[in-house]
Amino acid sequence: MKNKYFVPFVLLTSLFFLWGFAHNLNPILIPHLKKACQLTDFQSALIDSAFFVAYFVMAIPAGMVMKKYGYKIGIIAGLITFAIGAFLFVPAANTRVFAFFLTALFVIASGLTFLETAANPYMTVLGEPEGATQRLNFAQSFNGLAASIAPKIGGMFILSGVTLSDTEIARMSVEQLNTYLDTEASAVKMPYIVIGVIVLVVAAILYKTNLPEVTEDAHEINMSGGSQSIWRHSHLTWGVIAQFFYVGAQVCVSSFFIRYLYQTAQIDEKSAADYLAIALLGFMIGRFVGTFLMRFISPNRLLAIYSALCIVLLAIIVLNGGMMSVYGLIGVEFFMSIMFPTIFSLSVQSLGEETKLGSSLVIMAIVGGAIFPLIMGRVSDVSNIQTAYVVPLACFVVVLYFGVRGYKVKRMTNLE
Repeated sequence: MKNKYFVPFVLLTSLFFLWGFAHNLNPILIPHLKKACQLTDFQSALIDSAFFVAYFVMAIPAGMVMKKYGYKIGIIAGLITFAIGAFLFVPAANTRVFAFFLTALFVIASGLTFLETAANPYMTVLGEPEGATQRLNFAQSFNGLAASIAPKIGGMFILSGVTLSDTEIARMSVEQLNTYLDTEASAVKMPYIVIGVIVLVVAAILYKTNLPEVTEDAHEINMSGGSQSIWRHSHLTWGVIAQFFYVGAQVCVSSFFIRYLYQTAQIDEKSAADYLAIALLGFMIGRFVGTFLMRFISPNRLLAIYSALCIVLLAIIVLNGGMMSVYGLIGVEFFMSIMFPTIFSLSVQSLGEETKLGSSLVIMAIVGGAIFPLIMGRVSDVSNIQTAYVVPLACFVVVLYFGVRGYKVKRMTNLE
């Protein structure tokens, strides 16, 4: 990597940590707000929906901001929006209205959309093109580090460890129940205030730092073809589809992790949060291992191998309960580790000046995280959480196809 890119690389890598932390508090919020707001599994899945639908809504506006004002302004705008969303958790907790929590999460994710739309393509061009996938996987490894820390911290400061049965709740007076629910809801306030302050500090540092505006076409061939549709790039089309299914699978696996352990292995929520932290530590390690393996195995081939292994492990999880499945879930987290950055970099390769637009489309595909958890929550409500893990299993079949064939760079028939 050129020396002039070193400082921007370090600063951009810190952003991967920040949004990784925010993302991976959601698996803690789901069981927590399920109690505090008295929700079903389907309703609790709306936490993911509110979060990830923001990526679909905001990705194109974010790309337009990057195109007009550059990466730096887009990143700072994203950080400020992120902080505002974090501070909105205070009035949400005070009122204990679930819709307010969903609004706060939507605002946070809107900010993260700006960060991811900027930082992911920035990493792919912040150095020599042949090292793009490795560079992005390395930066995403710090996203994995945050993922391993967030459940542990969230479990400590948000989860109370008290889960009342329906019978116990029925025996409480209205005043006792409200006190219990208010206490549960208030636990989120201080963690999110701290997050908001840290994010604003990072925004101030970035504002004072000189970030070079890197132009993609300095490294890549211009394949825009004038006013032709960007969908003529079949690898981008399949990349968007694969990312849609992958993010859906990732969110399903992590978001219902604590619920799965409680229902199938009788592990309480605080202990389950510790297991989730271990699983996400495996996710982080998987990123570093995957980055290393890409020196010897092509990114698409490694993506295909990892997808196949996830399918096998999820089949075991659906068919078996107990500790075997707990270890299976930890294994799935490890093998999911390289998928997002690998799909991303394979999707935007050789797009030239269309890279920012292509990046926005791949980021929009994160909306899969808003849809598949709802499907999984509904399956869980009508059957059980164990059977519901067939949903992410099906998603990985699509990712496997992308790693085998869909990644190949070729022109699609003009769709105009």
